[in-house]
Amino acid sequence: MLYDDEKDYVMRMIKEAARVMFSVLLGKKYTQVELEQEGKFEVSGRGVDSYKELIDRGEINEAENLLLDELDYTNQEEVAAAVLIYQYMGEKGEEFLRMHQYSQEEVLDGLEQLGKKAGYEGVVRPQGY
Repeated sequence: MLYDDEKDYVMRMIKEAARVMFSVLLGKKYTQVELEQEGKFEVSGRGVDSYKELIDRGEINEAENLLLDELDYTNQEEVAAAVLIYQYMGEKGEEFLRMHQYSQEEVLDGLEQLGKKAGYEGVVRPQGY
């Protein structure tokens, strides 16, 4: 039972990290539906949907590598797109992620590294966590 509790906790942490990152990046309350409907977020001209397609096919590591290779950490909209992509990875669920050599903990770690490189260290996981 503890394992299920841990998975739920990590998923809550992923969602909370995404909410906080968007609030910090965009200066407004995060509304997932609103942001995804806008469809304006991309990384180096590649839309969020192209990364989602890779993830859906189980090419999670490939999607992350492509994202990190192309990401401009000084561009807030690109960082916001990356947050959306990591959140989508986490929403795939632990079973799907494990089948494709990934985990929700890696999603959370990715969000944390993203925050650090974009100049928002401690936003995802405050010091000591």
